[in-house]
Amino acid sequence: MDETSYKLKKIIKELSSMRGRHTELISVYVPQDYPLNEIGSLIANEISLTQNVKSKAVRKNVTSALTKIQQHLKLYKKTPPNGLALFCGNISKNEGVADVKIWAIEPPEPVKVKLYWCDQKFELKHLESMVEEKEIYGLIILDNGEATVGLLKGKSIKKLHYLKSLVPGKTAKGGQSAARFGRVREGLKNDFYKKVAEVSNLSFKDKKIKGIILGGPGPVKETFHQEAYLPTDLRNKVLGIRSIGYADEGGLKELVQKSLDLIEEAALKQEKELLQKFLTELKKSSGLVTYGMFSVLKAVKQGAVNTILINEGLAWEEVEVTCSCGFSEKKVVRIKDKSSQKCPDCQATLKILGEMDILDALDELAKQYGSEVEVISNETPEGSQLEALGGIGAVLRYKL
Repeated sequence: MDETSYKLKKIIKELSSMRGRHTELISVYVPQDYPLNEIGSLIANEISLTQNVKSKAVRKNVTSALTKIQQHLKLYKKTPPNGLALFCGNISKNEGVADVKIWAIEPPEPVKVKLYWCDQKFELKHLESMVEEKEIYGLIILDNGEATVGLLKGKSIKKLHYLKSLVPGKTAKGGQSAARFGRVREGLKNDFYKKVAEVSNLSFKDKKIKGIILGGPGPVKETFHQEAYLPTDLRNKVLGIRSIGYADEGGLKELVQKSLDLIEEAALKQEKELLQKFLTELKKSSGLVTYGMFSVLKAVKQGAVNTILINEGLAWEEVEVTCSCGFSEKKVVRIKDKSSQKCPDCQATLKILGEMDILDALDELAKQYGSEVEVISNETPEGSQLEALGGIGAVLRYKL
């Protein structure tokens, strides 16, 4: 999983857990290139309309949220490149107690909708669509009579081309000799397979295809692959071949349903390769990997880390702490231990001034030393092995 998607998923999960006691959670989506001053005017108008709300508490909380959004918009000179998503409202669980907070997100993909929404929950579907699986797979299904070329993008299946062949049945007609008829039929089959390959190449060449899946009701799909009709670069992307009942548009859905294992494997392939490299070096005791939070942090600060591997959801944070005796520092701690940190000088419980998600903290540190961060799923055997090693490891540039 890429780092941007991980961070956005984490924010979405946090926001989706929020519930207002009344209709007082506000969601605002600003499309790319949309004038911020017009959004500011919209918010000002909503503040005026809010004065008509009968409940004094709701009126106060909604007005506070709108005012906070209004103030936050002033921080921007212009709309960010992909637009802006703002979420603000009273998230206090206690009646009569206000806790108005704001989240401002510059999304990884363009915002295509202008929206103002006030509800008991935040409107998140436009953000959620940005973190859905969008890897693209090429689909080719064929037999001797027809072929269909399509795409799988996320959960969407799209037919691109349908081709009908001129290949006759196996029975000779009009008194032709079996040998002559066979030669004609083989030539037409060859022409048809070439045409399917040509159309597939044109369909896929400008798209970032993760892999290709072949399917069909008979042995033609195997022949098409084994005899290398596809260009080498596409042929190398073939993930597998599946038998299905039809070679028309209806077969695309069946092909996808029968290939879920291939798609899942492809999505995890890069992650697995990285982890396998890490685990192989660890087993060899080569000195080119390290693991554990503090060992990794030390290696990064020495400039020795090429790639940091971190399990998603790792329960650590970077906290800034202080003590009345004058002691203060930034440190990385387990979330469960952060409120019980003791001052090394006077042993008093340290006060937390600020906290940062461990991924954000590692990302900042990695940028300083030219390292990369890869978020690793916990759902693979390799990911579970990393979790058993403390949930964090690193591939080094050189031995320490």
